[in-house]
Amino acid sequence: MTGGYLWHMEDVLHHYQLPYDPRHPQLCFDERPCFLIEDVGALLPMSPGKAKRYHYEYKKNGSCCVFLAFEPHTGFRYVEVRERRTARDYAAFMQTLLARHYPQAESIRLVQDNLNTHTPGSFYEVLPAAEAFALAQKFEPHYTPKKGSWLNMAEIEFAALSKQCLDRRIPEVETLRRAVLAWADQRNQEGKTVNWKFSQPDARQKLHRHYQNVQKFM
Repeated sequence: MTGGYLWHMEDVLHHYQLPYDPRHPQLCFDERPCFLIEDVGALLPMSPGKAKRYHYEYKKNGSCCVFLAFEPHTGFRYVEVRERRTARDYAAFMQTLLARHYPQAESIRLVQDNLNTHTPGSFYEVLPAAEAFALAQKFEPHYTPKKGSWLNMAEIEFAALSKQCLDRRIPEVETLRRAVLAWADQRNQEGKTVNWKFSQPDARQKLHRHYQNVQKFM
């Protein structure tokens, strides 16, 4: 681990410990590609003395992407299924998230990874400069370190989504979209959230050797 890794880790853990503030809600964001797969199997011809058999085949119908923002303090998540995962898709998702669910927020503390599209610069691809700059001021990004996606609570939500909704073959985008939205609505109604327990003191104790290794090179 480098000093940069440790700093980004501690920054995220610090914000996880802050109390709930509706003026500055804390959200975790991530995106995940999904492959569209269709079953195209058929019954095999019957043979004397053999039971009916089924030939399992599938056809790949391309891919799409699930965008997910999760607010651990309230147990609210917002999801979209988009056909691509470009900077424009990221910007459009954030614009809708803010306008639809957080119009009164002064800023959103946003935990996310450092993918090159996950920056305020993406807003300039969908909005005029003045509007893009104003939108960027509404987000306070906090980046997880490289290879540190385990620090993003959105990863836990994606694990639940994969187990509860995406554990089957889904052939096309609209079917996937309906399934994902239904999953999110159900979890929102139940107020499902994450009980995060790993803190800055825990990190400094359990990763003490890595802190010492960084100091050796100073």
